[in-house]
Amino acid sequence: MSDVPKELSDLSVQFFAIASMGAIGLRYTLGEILRPLHRVSAVVMALAANFVAVPLLAFVILQVIDLDRAYAIGLALVAAAAGAPMIITLTRLSGGDVAFSAGLLVLLIVVSIAYMPLVVPRLAPDAEVRAWAIAAPLVRTMLLPLAAGLLVKRLGFSTGAILSLLRVVTNASLVTLVVLTGALNLPVVVGVVGTGAILASLLFIAGAFTIGWILGGVFGDHLRDEMALGTSQRNFAAALVVATQSFQAPGVVVMAVVVSLATMAVLFPTAKLLNRRAHRGPTVA
Repeated sequence: MSDVPKELSDLSVQFFAIASMGAIGLRYTLGEILRPLHRVSAVVMALAANFVAVPLLAFVILQVIDLDRAYAIGLALVAAAAGAPMIITLTRLSGGDVAFSAGLLVLLIVVSIAYMPLVVPRLAPDAEVRAWAIAAPLVRTMLLPLAAGLLVKRLGFSTGAILSLLRVVTNASLVTLVVLTGALNLPVVVGVVGTGAILASLLFIAGAFTIGWILGGVFGDHLRDEMALGTSQRNFAAALVVATQSFQAPGVVVMAVVVSLATMAVLFPTAKLLNRRAHRGPTVA
């Protein structure tokens, strides 16, 4: 019976990803999703931000904060994993360009599938990282629902009712995910107090957001917020897959969970603030 909340939490992650990506496919065409990525310079900046600058950020933080080795590996795993469906929700909350974030998300997912099996063995030479173990859940819960949505839209079917259903599923699964993640992992968070893990997590999130905002200037000032949110929201599902299947030390999973909770606590209010700033009326003298 004690496993039920954990199973519900895992299911909520899958339902959230499937519903979010399916809705994107129904709302936008493939051309609209990929249009922002037609510029080579923009793609290079997105890849540099997520797969070079953010891992380097984690490395610098680990030089400054002396973490337990398992916690350090957990932070490095999170830094190596980019592309999470939460990017779409955060972009919508911020009033940003969802089509752009969808294109960025697809790019980051595809590269993460190839990138993590190359990087993780360098973090821990004794780790066994199977590429398909990382790729399978990403393909099943993100790429396939997106492709299905695009196909339904392409075939000209009515999408109103489906979108309404997906909206309900997305909202319900997100609430379930946030509540259960916090409730199930409260002892974990309490356990790392005083270890430097929470401080390292907050510095990592702030740094990744700043990296995305700065390098996002290549896309144009109107897309800086989207790049900042997309870079700071890491793919915790992929990180946890690797953490649970490739490492014996429980601290690796613990650190990934701590960064995940800190990210939700920081980025949801941040997205709301960005929305208020974007829609703020002209100041009256």
